[in-house]
Amino acid sequence: MQERGGRRKRTVERRAEITTSAARIFADQGYAHVGMRDIAEAIGIRGASLYHHFPSKEEILYAICLTVTKEPVEENLPLLDAAGTPTERLTALVGAHVRHLLRRRTEYLVGLHERPSLTPEHRADIDGHLQYYNRRVKDVLAAGMRSGEFRTMNPSLASLGILDMLNGVSSWIRGEADSDADEVVDTYVALLFAGLRAD
Repeated sequence: MQERGGRRKRTVERRAEITTSAARIFADQGYAHVGMRDIAEAIGIRGASLYHHFPSKEEILYAICLTVTKEPVEENLPLLDAAGTPTERLTALVGAHVRHLLRRRTEYLVGLHERPSLTPEHRADIDGHLQYYNRRVKDVLAAGMRSGEFRTMNPSLASLGILDMLNGVSSWIRGEADSDADEVVDTYVALLFAGLRAD
């Protein structure tokens, strides 16, 4: 039983390594110009080993897209369920969101540009995670508006604007550690709540 668990853990870790490496290759060369053999050679594994983990290049792209859609749902959204005011919960989410983009910057950029290459089923799954994340941000904004903490506006448009502002960080942030994100988080929190707070 323990051996099976260890094997499963190694498989998960290997898939993550492949996904991270493939994201860099797709970012450098473009998804359309890279084949499975190119990915295997760049990673330093045999083609058969790569196919053992991923049956196709599209499955690798899907795994990359999940790291920037499903992963934030699982890691960041619990912050919106924590105790605290809408301001406190949204502040925590901004910090987590920026730090996740810092860690997954390459994957985010690949997902942004290459998502149309996914199958319709995979694209629908990715869109579902994005829509759910947006809906949860909208809900906390609406709660803050109802309580009088935030000024009244269209919460759907506000959530889209906030997430667009946060996701834009991926196009220019270059840090390698969470500490590099501190100033970005502080600045974005100040900008965000300057516009949200009720007079």
